[in-house]
Amino acid sequence: MIDLYTWGTPNGRKISIMLEATGLPYRVYPIDIQDGDQYDADFLAISPNNKIPAIIDDEGPDGETVKLFESGAILLYLAEKTGDFIPTHPLKRLECLQWLMWQMGGFGPMLGQLHHFNRFAKEKNPYAIKRYNDETQRLWGVLDKQLTDHTFIIDRELSIADFAIYPWTKRFEWQSINPEDFPHVLAWMERMNHIEFVQRGMAVP
Repeated sequence: MIDLYTWGTPNGRKISIMLEATGLPYRVYPIDIQDGDQYDADFLAISPNNKIPAIIDDEGPDGETVKLFESGAILLYLAEKTGDFIPTHPLKRLECLQWLMWQMGGFGPMLGQLHHFNRFAKEKNPYAIKRYNDETQRLWGVLDKQLTDHTFIIDRELSIADFAIYPWTKRFEWQSINPEDFPHVLAWMERMNHIEFVQRGMAVP
């Protein structure tokens, strides 16, 4: 059984989508980041960076219990545990990993900064808003180009790259993004929207 410590954020939903996709049994432990649950000592013992998501798997390699934080590491772990949603062909696997890292290093952090300055900063900072808005627009453009002739991020094969990127696109209103300006991303989002395990994962917790 996998224990999932999460909240209703894009990073958290990456993992609940993956768990729903694989059918692995799991229990959900909500970590209310608005109430400060992420600073609780018990949670910090699992996720020392005080960020969700995190998991505990009592059926890890060689039967050992595994504790993991960082959503990218968790996605890779679950993909390797099940053999699902990561390409077996070496070149396709590398393509999947590079788009996963693109999300981890750019599409998540930059959009997250825009969320902060657009919605939560106590004082408006025009420089920061413009900086992160421009980068968000650029990153959506990169994604739109990738999806020009692809059903999913890695050609026709649904993968952890899709699970990592999709929840961030669903916050487009927080990013002052009009998805119609990125028609290939919009079409991909519609395809993802209609997958039942994606719907279930997006509803957790």
